[in-house]
Amino acid sequence: MRAEIVAKQVESMSRYGLDAIICSSPENFSYTAGFVVPSQPLIRHRHAMTIVTADGRKALFGVDMEASTIKRRQPDVPTRIWAEFSDDPMLVLADQLVGLGLGQARIGLEMDYLPAGDFARLMKAMPAAKFEHAEPILARLRQIKTPGEIALLRKLSRIADQAITDTLAVVDEGDSEMDIAGHLTRNVYSLGADHFKLMIVATGERSVLPNVGPSERILKRGDICRVEIFSVIDGYQAGVCRTAVVGEAPPMAERIWAHLVECKYEIMEKVKPGASCREIYDAFIAKLSKLNLPPISFVGHGIGLHLHEDPYLGVTPVLGKPGTDAPLEENMVLGFEPLCYDTGYGFGMQNKDMLLVTAKGSELLSDYADTDRLIPTGTAKKGGAIKRAAVA
Repeated sequence: MRAEIVAKQVESMSRYGLDAIICSSPENFSYTAGFVVPSQPLIRHRHAMTIVTADGRKALFGVDMEASTIKRRQPDVPTRIWAEFSDDPMLVLADQLVGLGLGQARIGLEMDYLPAGDFARLMKAMPAAKFEHAEPILARLRQIKTPGEIALLRKLSRIADQAITDTLAVVDEGDSEMDIAGHLTRNVYSLGADHFKLMIVATGERSVLPNVGPSERILKRGDICRVEIFSVIDGYQAGVCRTAVVGEAPPMAERIWAHLVECKYEIMEKVKPGASCREIYDAFIAKLSKLNLPPISFVGHGIGLHLHEDPYLGVTPVLGKPGTDAPLEENMVLGFEPLCYDTGYGFGMQNKDMLLVTAKGSELLSDYADTDRLIPTGTAKKGGAIKRAAVA
């Protein structure tokens, strides 16, 4: 298990008076253990959990179908395996917790993940234990990235950025959104990702739709194309979106794009430790209003093991308290996206990048493509070279 993450959890337990923290969601299991149990995100009842105690002891809990994977990745961590079709996993977990001396303990648990029926059986099996909300504690810990997490998110950012850029270079008028998806999928894997999430391919009149996948629609001259993908390694993900034009840009597209690029740099100037998330968002709204462009309810968000994590560049819940502002802190990583889905001219535009909050300001992690201009499609077909760069 990841020593630096275990240490952060132990420190938090001391602060909040907990005797143990159990991570049961795929995201927080990966956060603590350092790997993804393959079927856990796909089949909710296949529970896999990490257990960390206040004195630093570690244990794992997992289903028999994934026992070999867990053992291979964490051979030295005590592990309790439950049988999928004959055991009640909550009774096995209760027995494991009692064996760890936690029968009467205060235990942090992800209340927003464990199903209500399972939680009821766990409480019945451990009547002397007290279960507390751990999800806000874990969410807070995950906001501040370790050096290893930052390096991985930097790599993922460049994978997503290059995958999109190279894809747009080889598709053009007459190709389909499915062609974009095919190239994009192949590029993400060839550049080193082990998975991807939320591929968005929205062209022409479909570019106003926020989160749509590819269709059979054929690219036409004058189309605006919004393409986004989240590249994934060991559960961590980085999302990048690029906007392209097929041939000549439609009316107002260049002007709106230039305005969104100005928004990007103004946000980057404002991002630094101590900056107010709400003030950054308010400045973005004021900027969009100059062209009467409608905003969404945020212009950026934390990212790492979830597509969206705290804090939001908008109004961010802090430790479960909705509607409060939040300050940025050093080593947060943000996905920030000056965008307008419905410009009023029949197309939407989005420029999403990954940004690290540094000690003195911010650093762009997704720096492969030149996004100060609309990316032209088909440059490779027209004799242009595809820029190649190693992904570190």
